[in-house]
Amino acid sequence: MVTVQRRLPLWDEPRPGGVPPAGRHDRLLVGAFAVTVLVEGVARPGLTWRYVVTALALVLVPALLWRRDRPLVAALTGWGVAGLLSVIQLTRSVGDVGLYSMTAVLVLLYSLVRWGSGREIVTGTAFVAVVVALGMRAGSADWAELFGGSALLLMVVSLAAVFRYRADLWQRRQREVRNEERVALARELHDTVAHHVSAIAVQAQAGRAVARIRPEVAVDALAAIESEASRTLAEMRSMVRLLREEEAVDFSPRRGVADLVALARTDATPTVEVLLDAALPLLPPPVDTALYRMAQESLTNAVRHARSVTRVGIHLCRDGDVVRLRVSDDGQNGAGAAPEPGFGLLGMTERAHLLGGSLSAGPGADGGWVVEAVLPVEVPA
Repeated sequence: MVTVQRRLPLWDEPRPGGVPPAGRHDRLLVGAFAVTVLVEGVARPGLTWRYVVTALALVLVPALLWRRDRPLVAALTGWGVAGLLSVIQLTRSVGDVGLYSMTAVLVLLYSLVRWGSGREIVTGTAFVAVVVALGMRAGSADWAELFGGSALLLMVVSLAAVFRYRADLWQRRQREVRNEERVALARELHDTVAHHVSAIAVQAQAGRAVARIRPEVAVDALAAIESEASRTLAEMRSMVRLLREEEAVDFSPRRGVADLVALARTDATPTVEVLLDAALPLLPPPVDTALYRMAQESLTNAVRHARSVTRVGIHLCRDGDVVRLRVSDDGQNGAGAAPEPGFGLLGMTERAHLLGGSLSAGPGADGGWVVEAVLPVEVPA
């Protein structure tokens, strides 16, 4: 399923998530900026109002530390200082009152566009535009300087917008991957746990029926219940570990076609017959696992839902470039009507489609229920 998200207007754009806090490297950079301001303020020749200008430039120190978590406040502070210096230059008719290190306000403009909300970006950039126009007027800039300054500001804004957009795409992709993983885990959980719990229920019913007349059979049923419960707990722990760990880990154990023979049983009702084609090739892991899970889920559905079922057959064979799985039972499904599709059938269908195959389920020609899956021998790219 493809989800289409409508882009919000810039004014309503929220702040991006995952804003990193100020760290050690930020403090080192800010410290270097403060030292640069002090050195330039003391050593630069011909600087008007040297101490006032240096003190005003040092106001940018806290603004640089706020630039990510409070981008609008930082931008208004830094560019407000730049605007104040331009006002001083205009009203006092003095010479150069700016420090070269004041170009750090470009970092504040970048942070505003990269980390601010839409309202903060609109408000902050409008304020920056006014300050830039004031600075151009105070410096009596010619057309070349006006063009160069405008191009520099546009480049800073564009870079911030590009990095913001790329980070947004990456976060959306991460959400899509997590959603896909949740669906896969839900499918795996249903296929695995439902099968084991169904087996536990069948063994419990059998043990209860013979507990009084044949206690030794009831003990065997309890042993089977214990074994199924232990396997269920182990596989659930594996899934929980997968959910809790950030790095991907494989389900353990990952079952495949070779494990289908373990589903066969002749000492209980229904009996399960497994027939595997000797010509089956070595299958890719996704196909191998999907075939086992489909057979397991089909068997679980037959045990849980079919009435008066005595036999379930699992047949797997190769047919050219595809592998065919057929699971059939001899139960009664009620007037041949298809039941409401559940999570099991939905999960099997999703598995088949993801691998480029198909799945069908319905009443058989001779009664019972038949599930047929066709998967390619090679996984499509």
